[in-house]
Amino acid sequence: MELKTVQIEKPAEANVIVGQSHFIKTVEDIHELLVTSVPGIKFGLAFCEASGPCLVRHSGTDAELETLAISNALALGAGHSFVIILGNAYPVNILNGLKQLQEVCSIFCASANSVKVVIIEDDSGRGILGVIDGQSPKGVEGEKEIQERKEFLRRIGYKQ
Repeated sequence: MELKTVQIEKPAEANVIVGQSHFIKTVEDIHELLVTSVPGIKFGLAFCEASGPCLVRHSGTDAELETLAISNALALGAGHSFVIILGNAYPVNILNGLKQLQEVCSIFCASANSVKVVIIEDDSGRGILGVIDGQSPKGVEGEKEIQERKEFLRRIGYKQ
């Protein structure tokens, strides 16, 4: 057995969601969820099929993001995993719907940070153990940071 990390490649302003599913209809169901959740959403989606022809299945509304999702899925190479690269939406817009899809087993991360996926590999294939999402804490927020956080959430429209 061998442990590896795979860096997720994405534009700095994009968000990524990495998850695990169990069925070929994952691509169509996630695509449908995304386009009905956020009008005009830009995304790329890729799913690693784990049986039969073992292809990377893909979809999207933005060719560049779709190509990135495919290249990340190929780099992961972990059966039944999926990668979504979001261009103009936040994961919070779609996570509840995504978690409720019948075939979605788990979500490993949803982040705009630098993400590394921890992979385990043996002679039968690869699996995802978890993710490294961003950096470790450097301290505890004080009153100034609390105020900045609250102002940010209101500025981007998530609180009133």
